[in-house]
Amino acid sequence: MPKKPQARTAVATAAAPAAIVRKLSVEQKARLLSGASFWTTAEAPGVPSAFFADGPHGVRRLAPDVGDIEGAVPATCFPPAVALGSTFDVGLVRRVGEAVAAEAKERGIDVVLGPGINIKRSPLCGRNFEYVSEDPLLAGEIGAALVTGIQAGGVATSLKHFAANNQETERMRVSADMDERTLREIYLRGFQRVVTKARPATLMSSYNRINGTHTGEDRRITTDILRGEWGFDGLVMSDWGAVHDRVAGVRAGLDLEMPAAGEGRVKELVAAVRSGALDLADVDRSATRVVALALAAQAARGGVPSLAERGHDPEAWHDAGHHALAREAASRAVVLLKNDGGLLPLAPQTRVAVIGELARTPRYQGSGSSQIVPTRLDDALTAIRDAAPDALFAPGYDVTDPSLVWRGRARVRDRDARPLRSRTRALLRQGSGDELAADAVDAARSAGVVLFFAGLPQSAEAEGRDRADIELPAVQLDLLDRVLEVNPRVVVVLSNGSVVRLSGFADRVPVIVEGWLLGQAGGGALADVLYGRVNPSGRLAETVPLRIEDTPAWTSFPGTGLRVTYGEGIYVGYRWYDARDLDVQFPFGHGLSYTTFGYSGLGVSTGSTNGRGSTNGRGSANGKGSADGKGASGDVGLTVRVTVTNTGGVAGREVVQCYVSLPGSPVPRAPRSLVAFAVVDLAPGESREVELSVARDDLAYWDVQADRWRIEGGTYRVEVGASSRDIRATADAEVPSDGVVPPLTAASSLGEAMAHPVIGPTVTGMLQGAGLSDDVMIMTSAMPLDRLPYQPGSGVTHKQVRQLLDVANGTGGVVTRTAGRLLTLVGRFRKPR
Repeated sequence: MPKKPQARTAVATAAAPAAIVRKLSVEQKARLLSGASFWTTAEAPGVPSAFFADGPHGVRRLAPDVGDIEGAVPATCFPPAVALGSTFDVGLVRRVGEAVAAEAKERGIDVVLGPGINIKRSPLCGRNFEYVSEDPLLAGEIGAALVTGIQAGGVATSLKHFAANNQETERMRVSADMDERTLREIYLRGFQRVVTKARPATLMSSYNRINGTHTGEDRRITTDILRGEWGFDGLVMSDWGAVHDRVAGVRAGLDLEMPAAGEGRVKELVAAVRSGALDLADVDRSATRVVALALAAQAARGGVPSLAERGHDPEAWHDAGHHALAREAASRAVVLLKNDGGLLPLAPQTRVAVIGELARTPRYQGSGSSQIVPTRLDDALTAIRDAAPDALFAPGYDVTDPSLVWRGRARVRDRDARPLRSRTRALLRQGSGDELAADAVDAARSAGVVLFFAGLPQSAEAEGRDRADIELPAVQLDLLDRVLEVNPRVVVVLSNGSVVRLSGFADRVPVIVEGWLLGQAGGGALADVLYGRVNPSGRLAETVPLRIEDTPAWTSFPGTGLRVTYGEGIYVGYRWYDARDLDVQFPFGHGLSYTTFGYSGLGVSTGSTNGRGSTNGRGSANGKGSADGKGASGDVGLTVRVTVTNTGGVAGREVVQCYVSLPGSPVPRAPRSLVAFAVVDLAPGESREVELSVARDDLAYWDVQADRWRIEGGTYRVEVGASSRDIRATADAEVPSDGVVPPLTAASSLGEAMAHPVIGPTVTGMLQGAGLSDDVMIMTSAMPLDRLPYQPGSGVTHKQVRQLLDVANGTGGVVTRTAGRLLTLVGRFRKPR
């Protein structure tokens, strides 16, 4: 199936690192397998140190021995993954990656720790703002674009967290327990896509266990699958403090432990080698990978960064071009969920009241290790007043921000220079909560349109803890109710890193704008969308449920006894809601525009070789949209073409989504799965043909019995539309199977023998010819083949069962004689008892 990628040109040849390692002592080799500080790797003769920094929506450069959240060198804070996923635009995401790489080089960073592409199994995961989607294809495509962009700039990446790190509760000890098909199709598929398509320099193993084994000690995951099946040739590092058993980790393929573990760890590894508990070849292998990374980083570096001259002054680090790119990315991430009556876009002369402290004190990123110190911070209130100078403002409620507070381009501190714990209470409080609410209601009463900013506090979404619910703060909902009593023309603008419940007010407000966490330029981006300077094109990368009880993991998240059962299996996100036919607030892929789009002329062909697999694209200058990408093998299974027309009055961008299913398959499948997408920009009245290439591998499922990927032959349903529940055109396509014949074993059932392509027709014909009742056929078909010799009077021997299996598996034998013996046994089932 997957083809191994060629060796990375950015990494030094294998010979040079290996030659260096051969000259080192065991102690020196062992020392290379642990960090030298919080952010750097160890040096050795001929081996430089590499410098790491958190990312990937910016560069969090700290001093080598500083492990705190605060105190980083300022950098452009681009939209986090939750927002980038909603752009569905891999070209834009790649450009963000290129900008991150440029800033990393300026700050002396060799490896950016990201992107994170873990699946959003539950909206309660406290770190969902760092992850892309509930869908593995979308997560993989966005992740691959970031990796490609960053590494094109000569900076390495670390794809994380490998794997199944889907909650923060007990993240260092919990075991994610799931079947192999779920693991392969949902939780490893995105990683496979990034590794085979973008070839990240490093991967970061996760804290958690999978089916009882720590990921960093699981050779099957870390070596057999990652390297053996996917062809990964880079370095695997631990998450910070994730190592449980270092010797077992080295054996499994965990090359580098971070951060510095001290000389005690060196002595532990040396002792294990000398006692024979650890093979020196395993140490050499990991040390060689560390050396290769360090040499590649050294070769890619530019000049010495001017850290001393710039210090921590945001203005000294500000890059106007990168800020503009951050604003563009943020505007493309905004999702217009609802726009009844065409209330948006606003006209500049519209009298607006801006309500909500979040308009003035933006939440633009989540808390934890990805937290960037921005070079500048745009708030929505200022940007709105640039368009409408007379806009009224009332904070309406307090917000508590435990991070350093920023306002405009200046960090706000109190007089004793300590970071503020609460901006509102210390600087911006305007009376009691009742007074704030009353002022807000008065402002709303006199406005033509109310822009109501609501969202989650910083403390609700953070690394290290999960959310308790998906509710907006009660004080905001109470205020919204009061505002609606005096003015129904309300635009709700949301700020949140994961979905929130909207069912309490969604049918009572005309407009809802999902603003996510948009980075340092998010305030201006929101104003661009609200006033129509940018036509919204963001799409939901995760389903918005009606209530938390409807979500796939509700009954098991976050587990008990340090184990969490992934009982929903492959039915994660929209796959779950569609399979159960559950109503949702807004479906996966949903997002409105200020224009409308029509679809026509859907055509599907199979086996095309002029595309490159699954997803991405923009409308091209020649009038066609395209989708360009690769699946694991690069073979194209389906080529889908559809004409999209802008049927409205303004230019806009459509996100064309392609889903497939296989009705009637004996294999449990989701009603539809995303296999390709493309973005296309259209002028009013313009039409373009959009081509999407679906990788053949993306039609495969994991066959647990055969322990491999399989493609079923049959009539596939191809759906193209604007969301998972807004299908505009449907077609069928005949897809040939991969020709894989599932092996039969002694534990296989008689029914599986009947379905087998080699012996099935003979066995089935004889059984049907015996005139069996339906009940007897059902009972007989469930019997394992190795039970047949033990049935009284069957006349079937173990040797005959082996002969039957030989025929089925292509190793010889004659089927008729054994099949005849089966009829004798069947006849005994028919006799009355």
